[in-house]
Amino acid sequence: MISSEGVIGKEKIAYFSMEIGLTNDIHTYSGGLGVLAGDTIKASADLNLPLVAVTLVSKKGHFRQELDAQGRQTEHPEGWDPFRYMMPLSTEVTVKIENRDVKIKTWLYNYQSMIGVTIPILFLDTDVEGNAPQDREITHHLYARDEQYRLKQEIILGIGGLRMLDALGYKVRKYHMNEGHSSLLTLELLHKYEMDVEKVREMCIFTTHTPVEAGHDKFSHSLVEQLMDENTDMEALKRFGGSDRLNMTLLALNLSRYVNGVTKRHREVSAKLFPGYHIHSITNGVHSYNWTSTPFRKLYDQYLPGWAKDPELLVRIDGIPDEEIWQAHRESKKNLIDYVNRKTGAGMDYETLTIGFARRATEYKRTNLLFSDLARLKKINKKGKIQLVFAGKAHPKDMKGKKLIEEVFGYINELKNEIKIAYLENYDMDIASKMVSGVDIWLNTPQRPFEASGTSGMKAAHNGVVNFSVLDGWWIEGWIEGVNGWSIGPEPEEILSVEESKTRELDDLYSKLEYIIIPMYYKRKDEWTKMMNSSIGTIAYYFNSHSMMRRYVTEAYL
Repeated sequence: MISSEGVIGKEKIAYFSMEIGLTNDIHTYSGGLGVLAGDTIKASADLNLPLVAVTLVSKKGHFRQELDAQGRQTEHPEGWDPFRYMMPLSTEVTVKIENRDVKIKTWLYNYQSMIGVTIPILFLDTDVEGNAPQDREITHHLYARDEQYRLKQEIILGIGGLRMLDALGYKVRKYHMNEGHSSLLTLELLHKYEMDVEKVREMCIFTTHTPVEAGHDKFSHSLVEQLMDENTDMEALKRFGGSDRLNMTLLALNLSRYVNGVTKRHREVSAKLFPGYHIHSITNGVHSYNWTSTPFRKLYDQYLPGWAKDPELLVRIDGIPDEEIWQAHRESKKNLIDYVNRKTGAGMDYETLTIGFARRATEYKRTNLLFSDLARLKKINKKGKIQLVFAGKAHPKDMKGKKLIEEVFGYINELKNEIKIAYLENYDMDIASKMVSGVDIWLNTPQRPFEASGTSGMKAAHNGVVNFSVLDGWWIEGWIEGVNGWSIGPEPEEILSVEESKTRELDDLYSKLEYIIIPMYYKRKDEWTKMMNSSIGTIAYYFNSHSMMRRYVTEAYL
């Protein structure tokens, strides 16, 4: 453990992320970006990489979701106490916001891997005695309030985070920005190195996760001038971050030597969004041990010793008898179904083909696509029973996303005498673990090309669950039709209108469910277990955070 007076001799990779999901009880994540950051840290510890992470403490979390009988979402604060999990450090740095000195302290959380390697994580906190009341709240909420609040947070993360690393004595050789929220650190580096642009670029790595223009943070120059230090070099900000508005993604792109998207497809989309930039791709991965259920952990420990440290060993899954894979799945499924019934009273059973869908409830992820043709869905259900488990939060300001949840609740009521459907409240890491290991099919229906990566299907594959997904994000790279899962709709290179794509997708979705998936599950169990085996052996062995981090080391960090 480092103290606030300690000096780190070994040069570090400083990993900046607005959100980091480490455990279910530390509410510093809202979804995929934060969970990926947590998996990145866990894999780095397993691989003994010299990483230090920087984030915000977000004491009041994102929000706890409450759903009423009609599926109407209400948001509640989801506070947590840092004292229970981490150590406060005495070191203090300051930044200027609205011409006030804002003090920043930090909490130190030491994540320790199963091999005993520790990764320090700094949770920045402005709830410091002497700060103005409005400044003490800057690090309270994750992604809350308005544009002004967001920019204040990004000043704390990027500028304050770099100053905290310096104050604690860390020697940093590379700064890895996980999304654009922390890109003001590049401005601080320019000041630190007397505007040596090439030196700053050499030190910076930028990973973009957002495939749509509207998803990138932008701030008016008037707001920047209002909030930031009066000595801020606005000329430099306009030069590197945009002449009309401060674009945080553009700032990171212009001042990073290495830039990557999170899948091959996302690299192509990003290159079109930001022409003229050389964008690489490193496909996301998940932390294998963390996302594997207890029954499968025991199975892998028995037959593939060392798999947790070296997930590539999962390619040898053929050495595990199919009946034992099936039994491990049955145990995981029982755990999920018992939880669903306890929480919702849905009355689900262990034998019925169970389909899972858990994503942020937003329009492009199309939570309700499966219900597009209820007559056909009912017909399919008569060929072989299905039951459906949904979960996911809508952003507090996403009215369309909230409406999607209400629509699913409407279908739950409409179909209650034919298909058992449950929507689990307050989706979090614990519920995700139960779902990705307990369903039989993992369904994913994003509107192309808006899925940058997606990782839930990778988690499902670690537990022998079979993917059934639109060809977007990571699934383009992992999919082998009829071997480890099934596609929905046109292939990536096919250029179709939105309506044409949807027509193809619905035909595929219903046809494959009726004529391939249901008959195989109920009548050809040996073929089904072979699919489960292939899901592990062709997906889990490769789409994991160990493989991902090895690529970051060789392509970006060295």
